[in-house]
Amino acid sequence: MNIETRPVPPLDPAFQLSPERLLARRNAKWSQYAPDVIPAYVADMDFMVAPQIQAAIRASVDVADYGYPMRNGEKADRAVAHAFVRRMQRLYGWQPDADLTLVLSDLVQATYAGVMAFSRPGEGVIVQVPNYPPFRTAVEDTGRRLVPLEMTVQPGGGYGFDLASLEGQLEGVSVLVLCNPQNPTGRAFRREELEELLAFAEAHDLTVLSDEIHCDLIFDGARHIPFAGLPGAAARTVTFNSATKGFNIPGLRTAVMNFGTPELLARFREGFPGRVMGSPNALGIDATVAAWDEAQDWLAALVAHLQAMRDHLAARLAAELPEISMQRPEATYLAWLDCRALGLDRPAFDVFHDEARIAFSPGANFLPGAEGFVRLNFATSQPILDEILDRMVRMVRRNR
Repeated sequence: MNIETRPVPPLDPAFQLSPERLLARRNAKWSQYAPDVIPAYVADMDFMVAPQIQAAIRASVDVADYGYPMRNGEKADRAVAHAFVRRMQRLYGWQPDADLTLVLSDLVQATYAGVMAFSRPGEGVIVQVPNYPPFRTAVEDTGRRLVPLEMTVQPGGGYGFDLASLEGQLEGVSVLVLCNPQNPTGRAFRREELEELLAFAEAHDLTVLSDEIHCDLIFDGARHIPFAGLPGAAARTVTFNSATKGFNIPGLRTAVMNFGTPELLARFREGFPGRVMGSPNALGIDATVAAWDEAQDWLAALVAHLQAMRDHLAARLAAELPEISMQRPEATYLAWLDCRALGLDRPAFDVFHDEARIAFSPGANFLPGAEGFVRLNFATSQPILDEILDRMVRMVRRNR
């Protein structure tokens, strides 16, 4: 892969990884496609992890500590639950209960289990669309009915939803899946939007499954608001979170489900007794605690770099590829690109893969019929992002 180096603001050496080092990794992002294809799809970042995380892992590796883990005289998963509570209190003024926090390995597993626990086969589950693909499969694979809440471009720009559009579709609906910040549109919802959603959930007696995994990645001075922290929301909210996205450790498989009340946890346990959900491994536990308790400075530097990459992406698209529309994401490192004005005769993913040697995420993965869209992951260095954009520009100019 030939990546041209341009004059760019220096990237902290703690983050920097060359294309050669990225290709040498054994992760899905840099292994799935041919070596000449630049991957910009799966939600994985092209950076080193925080040194605090690396040190926490080394502490176990150096002494071969791979037995059944305990931390602070308790089962090791309690260390994650307490770290989650500390972080939510410190950053957002919300104090969830550690005793109502289930620690598990995977939020996709949590989504499936949550849908199954709080709805019955045939009932409706509201999901924002476009959406993270496992939200859709969690509904469809378990015999529930997906009720789409469309994310549409608003008159002033940016994506939003219109709850009134659900009128007439709410019979037999029991669950609302909230993704905040939203994947793939990158919206970080404002308090008034979340309060409107809460009033809607109360009016229709809905359980809210709130996936907040991208909450660490917020731009432009916006603020993440935990849904369960809204007055009155806890009684109907199960919150999903993990350090895996913000701190780039998805392979360490550690996540939390927090239940807003003991009653919600009891309902969940009726279908999923304790041992059914499994537990994370010791390295994931230590990495998560280190991320949430010790790596905030690293995260702040990361977010500054991601915001610079987002702005660079937006500027180059506007100047060189005006046919491609992007609503500037307020959060995440994911951009939802509308390529329909290019007039392509095949799905946008196929054209960019075959003709530009770039692997985006196909739009149809997030919304059936959205073949004219792709999702771009800009969590990389500027030279790699510029090579992606250069290839896009060359391809579009050839096809013009």
